[in-house]
Amino acid sequence: MSMYLSRIRLSRSPSVQALGPLLVPNDMSNRRSADHNLLWSVFADGPERRRDFLWRAEPDGSYLTLSARTPKQLDLFEPHDIKEFAPSLAPGDKLSFLLRANATRMKRGGKRADVVMDALHDLPPSARAQARMEIAQREGARWLERQGDKAGFRLIGATIQDYSTETLSDPRARRAGALRLGILDITGQLEVSEPVAFIAQLGQGFGRAKAFGCGLMLIRRAR
Repeated sequence: MSMYLSRIRLSRSPSVQALGPLLVPNDMSNRRSADHNLLWSVFADGPERRRDFLWRAEPDGSYLTLSARTPKQLDLFEPHDIKEFAPSLAPGDKLSFLLRANATRMKRGGKRADVVMDALHDLPPSARAQARMEIAQREGARWLERQGDKAGFRLIGATIQDYSTETLSDPRARRAGALRLGILDITGQLEVSEPVAFIAQLGQGFGRAKAFGCGLMLIRRAR
């Protein structure tokens, strides 16, 4: 199956920039939902279409998407930068990666819990702030190791660059039980063990909350 890695950016035209506060609100409780809707505009081609793309917001205001179809070009956006994504990988290849993920695990009773929040809840409230990044490092790395067991890779090393939580106002988050979202930004290296399984998982994404900008792993050859 072909995949496409695209960089998408709002048009710099004065008319689109005037709509900036509506299209890209500053309030983070609404921002991820707005970003999601904005990107749906270039991928939705019918009322029955299900999401078949991953995305992440970049610091420069652009978006990266990995999709099974090329995004439509609309007047709201600058010309998309689209590249076919077809990595040629073999067992033993080492890759550097960048991943923004909502990492969860299944609890008894069938309820999912954010791995970092869940571990923090075992500590007294007064100790949580100080232990936050240490626990994020430990639990995030363990979670990614488990992902590798089923996704065709072995984790060599992972660094948690940031862990944050956001409260979402989107009704889709309410239905999914994800009103409070834990987000890990992870960098590191991995070794490919099963290329077919790994590439397939890249297209599906890692973790939960993919509709809200999580799950897209960016890779490059390790130096």
